[in-house]
Amino acid sequence: MDKTINQKAWFLVLPVFLVVAFSAVLPLMTVVNYSMQDTFGNNQFFWNGVGWFKELLDPSTDLGGRFLASLGRNLFFSAVILAIEVPLGIVVALSMPREGWSVAACLVILALPLLIPWNVVGTIWQIFGRPDIGLLGYVLNHLGFNYNYVANDVDAWVTVIVMDVWHWTSLVALLCYAGLKSIPDAYYQAAQIDGASRWAVFKAIQLPKMNRVLLIAVLLRFMDSFMIYTEPFVVTGGGPGNSTTFVSIELVKIALGQFDLGKAAALSLAYNLIILIVCWVFYTVMTNAGSERPVKEGAA
Repeated sequence: MDKTINQKAWFLVLPVFLVVAFSAVLPLMTVVNYSMQDTFGNNQFFWNGVGWFKELLDPSTDLGGRFLASLGRNLFFSAVILAIEVPLGIVVALSMPREGWSVAACLVILALPLLIPWNVVGTIWQIFGRPDIGLLGYVLNHLGFNYNYVANDVDAWVTVIVMDVWHWTSLVALLCYAGLKSIPDAYYQAAQIDGASRWAVFKAIQLPKMNRVLLIAVLLRFMDSFMIYTEPFVVTGGGPGNSTTFVSIELVKIALGQFDLGKAAALSLAYNLIILIVCWVFYTVMTNAGSERPVKEGAA
């Protein structure tokens, strides 16, 4: 008996396609259109081709120099964030209780920083780090560290990094804890019978079982840290000087401060492309590493 195919079901997903078209495709095409043109005001645009992209990749130009400098800051910031938050999140997840009322208490406490809006987080740390009225700045200065994130580049970087670690390590810890909770007790019982050490249990059981959640955590934290804007803008405004001016802040300065739509559109497309490429690299490397481990263990 032949199965009847009803194509009317496509009408159920038609609203989704329309929403995606209006919210993503059309704005993207508008940005692509702006990136190929230049304007001198009065809503008059002139064809520029790939001129903005050439200038964007040329470090000798003003646009290229600003883009490459801010891109280097972004990559460094994301690398530091991943190097701190992923191991710290794993340690926190391993330290959390597995049963009892304390589990709910720990989950609520960990979730609290994630519930705070980004601009509020920036305001909290802006006040918290001020040397005159902030508790952190007051304590550090009285300990002899001469802390001032407004005037010192290193202090500004440390403040932004610590703020992001405080805000987002909970996400990594919660994801890792979910991965640990999915491990059956039989694995731990077998390891206990074999006399496996704590490190052996982590290396052979817990870490492989957390591969998928770690992949999600790394991708989310890279994308969030690489696209960071609100928190450093509220705390430092991109300063002192341009020391904490990331690509997102540079993009807003060009688009809204200078109202240079062509340059801003080209910069945003390059920004988006870099995020997609790096995320693809992370995904490919981590999935390949996870698929090769069982083969090696079986061969051994």
